[in-house]
Amino acid sequence: MQLSDMLRQAVPLDRDEHVRFVTEARGGDIGRSFRVDTDRRRLFVKYREDLDGIVFAREAEGLALLRANGSLPVPGVHYAGGIPGHRGGMIVLDWIESGPSLPSVEEALGRGIARLHQDSAEKAAKAPRYGLDADNFIGLLPQPNGWCERWPEFYRDRRLQPMAALADERGRLPSERRKRLVRLMDHLERWVPTRPPSSLLHGDLWSGNWLAAADGRPYLIDPAVFYGDREYEIAFTELFGGFSPRFYAAYRETMPLDPEYGDRRPLYQLYYLLVHLILFGESYGPGVDRVLRRYAG
Repeated sequence: MQLSDMLRQAVPLDRDEHVRFVTEARGGDIGRSFRVDTDRRRLFVKYREDLDGIVFAREAEGLALLRANGSLPVPGVHYAGGIPGHRGGMIVLDWIESGPSLPSVEEALGRGIARLHQDSAEKAAKAPRYGLDADNFIGLLPQPNGWCERWPEFYRDRRLQPMAALADERGRLPSERRKRLVRLMDHLERWVPTRPPSSLLHGDLWSGNWLAAADGRPYLIDPAVFYGDREYEIAFTELFGGFSPRFYAAYRETMPLDPEYGDRRPLYQLYYLLVHLILFGESYGPGVDRVLRRYAG
C-alpha cells in the first residue's frame, strides 16, 4: 500500500468528509510530513513508520498545555498516537498557512513567550516545583520529567544525568569530559538558583519550532514542555541563533532578565549541547568542553 493511501485511511475525518489530495510537505525533523486536503479543510500530518505513537501523543499533550495557557497560538490537534492497522505513529494538526517573518511577528513571539513564562509562574507561585506529570521527548531522545521541589535537583537528575548516561553509552564521553561533567553536576547549586519561579517552558525553542502564519501571528510547534527556570529556555534560543534582537527586546520589555543571567546561560545551554552531541556526534564536543572547563576547571 502506498503511503498516500495509508494516510487516506488513517487520518480521522468527519462524517461524509473525503480526502482529495495528499502531498509531501516541509517540516517535521523526526518524520515525514504531509499536507492532506479534504473537501472541507487542510491538515498537516507528521508520520514515522519506525516510531512509537507515544512520541506523537506526548507532543500533543505539550501543545495542549501551551494552548491552555493562551499566550501564543498553537495548531489544533485532531489525532496523535499509533495508526490502527499500520506500523508507526502520527500526529494530525491543523494546517497553518505560513507568512513572512515580519518584525511585528518576531516582537509578538517575544512578548508571547514572556507572557507564557510570567503567567504560568504566577499560577505556580504558592507552591513552585519543577518537572511534569509525564516523561516526554526532546527530538527522538527520551526526556525524563517527574516533579522535584528544588531546581538544581531537577536540572541535575532529570536533565544532565540522563543525557550524560546516553552520551556515555554512545562513546561520547572521554574520561576527562566525564570527570568534569560529574564535578559540575556535584556542585550545581553553586551556580543555579534553588527555587526560581516555575514557568511553563516550550522546552525546545529553536528557530525551527515556531512559524510565522499568514494571519500575522507566531505559532509554537514541536514542544518538549515542562515547568522550570525561564532562563533555561532563553539560553537555548541564544545557543544557535535564529532569533532577532526584536524578539529579545520584546521579551525583556515584558519580563526583564536577571542581571546574572549571563553567568548561568552557558550552564543551561549544556543540556542542549549534550543532546546534539548524542544525536549528531563529536562536532558538538568542543562546545560541551568549553562549558565544562568554565564551570568545572
